[in-house]
Amino acid sequence: MDYAFPERAARPLIELAILEDFGDAGDLSSTLVFEGSARSKARWIAKAEGVLAGLPIVPLVFEALHMPVVKVEFLKHDGDKVARGDLIATFEGPTIALLGAERTMLNFVQQLSGTATATARYVAETAGTRCKILDTRKTVPGWRELQKYAVRCGGGSNHRMGLFDMIMLKDNHVAACGGVAKAIERVLATRPEGIPVEVEVETLDQLREAMRYPVERIMLDNMPLETMAEAVKIVRAAGHKAELEASGNMTLERIAPVAATGVDLISIGALTHSVKALDISMRFE
Repeated sequence: MDYAFPERAARPLIELAILEDFGDAGDLSSTLVFEGSARSKARWIAKAEGVLAGLPIVPLVFEALHMPVVKVEFLKHDGDKVARGDLIATFEGPTIALLGAERTMLNFVQQLSGTATATARYVAETAGTRCKILDTRKTVPGWRELQKYAVRCGGGSNHRMGLFDMIMLKDNHVAACGGVAKAIERVLATRPEGIPVEVEVETLDQLREAMRYPVERIMLDNMPLETMAEAVKIVRAAGHKAELEASGNMTLERIAPVAATGVDLISIGALTHSVKALDISMRFE
């Protein structure tokens, strides 16, 4: 499957990572030990079960380092599941190039695979329902496109990319404006054409207020399960076309019962702000 890797977003991050590693002096450990003509073979081995994301970073790192050509063969691809011990890729080329690129490549791929792996676990909990798993804007600064790409690799879907592609009236907008109705009315009167509107509600009264308007999505924030299920019934019975998104304290254990309420979407900040990197090892032969 083509997950549309965000190469444009990756390139400046790669340059920054290389600068962090090489500084002004370069890879002293490798260049003082090996001649430029030395060649090696290496393998990437999965050390844990998970889902891969970020492998297109590999050739970009070698390109950014302006290093001699390295032959890379991928046995797995983004979106693939791996088990402990699985062979992911093989490398053959100048020893100095392989050693210099090792950490930069793994840092990206391990982090992004961690997000893909976490996403896949949440997605699995929604099996048999209409519900989709969404990410949020709680991303590492500068990494948003990459992390949202990793969510797609894990079977999830993307929420808005930023403040520019969806109007989202959260609790603070509502409070500062003086109520749900006032906030929505101002937005609907002036929004750019084609930009969807989402409004966050915390109570059934706020939900009913939001339903008076043609908003595209309503977020049910931090609602108990019983209240959330009632909210779904109210919206469906009224024939309102807004998608319903559940959010707030969405742990893995809560996903199945939340999805069972009939909501369309569950947004989870933990997919990008607190995942565990997938353990991958590069071993030289």
